[in-house]
Amino acid sequence: MARSDEHVGPPASMVDRPVSQMLGDYATQTYAVAAAEVQKLYHDPLELLTRAVQPVLWLMLFGEVMARVRGVAPGNIPYLDFLAAGILAQSALFVAIFYGISAIWERDLGVLQRYLVSPAPRSALVLGKALSAGVRALSQALIVYVLALLLGVGINLNPLNILGVAAAIVLGAALFATLSLIIACIVKTRERFMGIGQVLTMPIFFASNAIYPLSLMPGWLRAISHLNPLTYEVDILRSLMLTQGTSEYGLLLNFGVLLSVTAVLTSIAARTYGRMGY
Repeated sequence: MARSDEHVGPPASMVDRPVSQMLGDYATQTYAVAAAEVQKLYHDPLELLTRAVQPVLWLMLFGEVMARVRGVAPGNIPYLDFLAAGILAQSALFVAIFYGISAIWERDLGVLQRYLVSPAPRSALVLGKALSAGVRALSQALIVYVLALLLGVGINLNPLNILGVAAAIVLGAALFATLSLIIACIVKTRERFMGIGQVLTMPIFFASNAIYPLSLMPGWLRAISHLNPLTYEVDILRSLMLTQGTSEYGLLLNFGVLLSVTAVLTSIAARTYGRMGY
């Protein structure tokens, strides 16, 4: 039986702290994790250059060839314009989907344990890593934008549109980086993770509207694409990035889907992240 003078409930320090201070601390902890992850780019800038090869090949080889095929892109939009937004989403996906392997490396190097004993909530750790994946994806966006302009793609350079594109890229990369982290927490080995990551990447990419419109898909594949978050990310990018771009679902629904899925995945990842050490 508890003594009457014992404190029951949350610590007084938590009760006395205003909500604004708690949110500020949470944001600071999330930013600290994201900044630490982004700093790794300074030690390995070659990673950005090697990742730039893939969008260059897709746009210059696949895009230029498919641009000669009539009727692939909807309406009067040139196929290369149509493809550019899809390749931008693909680049962000490929950056994020293998992001979970860093958590496995951190566990093996003992870094994970330092994260787990820190006062930061697990969700802040997860969000920080997810946001750092978004920053890496933005570097890919710069490469795709420059290449698209050189290839004559009709890019909308309105600052508000560019901000919307950046928000969609960060959010999409955060979503798939969080999914990647969940997979890493489950499989716990680099070999298994790489195998699952490679199995997931192509179906996610091809079961979306990245390289062809939904109208060309068979019914069963179209149904799957409606459940694929990449479809909604591509729809945002296509409507904001291109001068002739339009949205099939509407920006509100697109961002709503990405935010909702990211929130659910973050909650799951926060629960599983601590098990990486066992």
